Amino acid sequence: MQPLDRDLGTGDVPEAARPDALRPDAPRPGDSAVPAEPPADPDAPGWRRPPITPDQRRYDVLLAAGLVVGAVLSLALGRTAGMYEDPAEGWVAVLCVLAVTAPLAVRRRWPATVAVVVAVAFVLVGELRVPETLFANIALFMALYTVGAWDAHRARAFWVRAAVVVAMFVWLLVAMFQAVTDPEGIEGFSNAGAFSPLVAYLLIQLLTNILYFAGAWWFGEHAWNAARERARTAYRGRLLAGERRRVEEQAVAIERLRLARELHDAVAHHVSMMGVQAAAARTVQATDPQQAAAALEQVEDSAREAVDELHGLLSTLRESNTETHAASAVGSLSVERLPELVQQAADTGLAAEFQVIGEPVRVPPLTSLNLYRICQEALTNVRKHAGTGARVDVRLRYEPDAVELEVTDDGTGARRVARRQSSGGLGLVGMRERVAADGGTLETGARGRGGYLVRARVPLGPRTGGAR
Repeated sequence: MQPLDRDLGTGDVPEAARPDALRPDAPRPGDSAVPAEPPADPDAPGWRRPPITPDQRRYDVLLAAGLVVGAVLSLALGRTAGMYEDPAEGWVAVLCVLAVTAPLAVRRRWPATVAVVVAVAFVLVGELRVPETLFANIALFMALYTVGAWDAHRARAFWVRAAVVVAMFVWLLVAMFQAVTDPEGIEGFSNAGAFSPLVAYLLIQLLTNILYFAGAWWFGEHAWNAARERARTAYRGRLLAGERRRVEEQAVAIERLRLARELHDAVAHHVSMMGVQAAAARTVQATDPQQAAAALEQVEDSAREAVDELHGLLSTLRESNTETHAASAVGSLSVERLPELVQQAADTGLAAEFQVIGEPVRVPPLTSLNLYRICQEALTNVRKHAGTGARVDVRLRYEPDAVELEVTDDGTGARRVARRQSSGGLGLVGMRERVAADGGTLETGARGRGGYLVRARVPLGPRTGGAR
């Protein structure tokens, strides 16, 4: 803004402000030389732009130096062109030019203070008739823009800009009133008529100032919002990266639990069978060598099966094509092999029976594997805890929307529970994890009439095929 007889020259000012407004790494101004760390969340109260860097400080100093040099040259040209009949003294004019441009060297550190200083110096340039307008207008525009773009205290940024704009328009209105009430008016403009050349000139001045200050305000707000949006994008990126790391860690933990369950179930079952068979061989070794040899042969078969399962698990870990190995491992152990599993238990001397209830349907491979492992662990626990002479019944029940596996025995349930608690119960933990992975329920505990119950119920989707 300038007095009425001066050209505002604001056409190129937005371009001067735009490079700083669109810098992708533009920092925030601090209230001190050591700014505080901004909050992590850009939407949290008190967010501010990142601290300014040494390169940005040097950029501001160079910008202010360039404006000072340009203003001094413009001052010399204005005096030579005779812009005013009675201009300010040379040293006064130079001081005013320095006051309106030099503070921009620290515009991002103290934006509100710089804006007030530049505004006061701008008024002095007009009132003291300093023959320089172009760079003074650029400096005032950049000062107002910087308040909106960098001041972390948004209420202060609003009121400082509002105060400067109101003061400038009051100054403008006073100058307009003086021009209208002056009988001679402004030289070269007639004030005769309702819409005289003088009135047209005054309206042009008013419109120019409105656009000037509106542009400074809008560019500042846009720069602040753009910086906040960049910070929001970066913050969300960090959140996504952290979430991805957590998902990866959870996937590793889940895989470790899965392998632990597989190793526990496979090793515990086969070692348990080998122990029973070796004990039987030792018992009948002297009286029935042929039966002892058959028992040792079963020990050999159990050891071979255990090695095969362990080899499959190790291959899944070592080979690059883990999906193929995992699919083959899942497909080899399923509910279709439950009769074979129960028969192996019966061959070791355990009175075991298997029964299928309902119409068999296709069971998903992973669910089928989990049910097989649950039955395997339940039979192992029967051999370990049910006592001699226990009888076990295995039932696989197909329901319209679920499949249920039930393993019951008539052994010494109370003593069995006590042993299970003292041994840590890792098998039960593995059962619960398997059933939970399929969205099912697990029921375990001693039965009222004696013995122990393991019942796993897993929901199935709509039937799409017949029996497997």
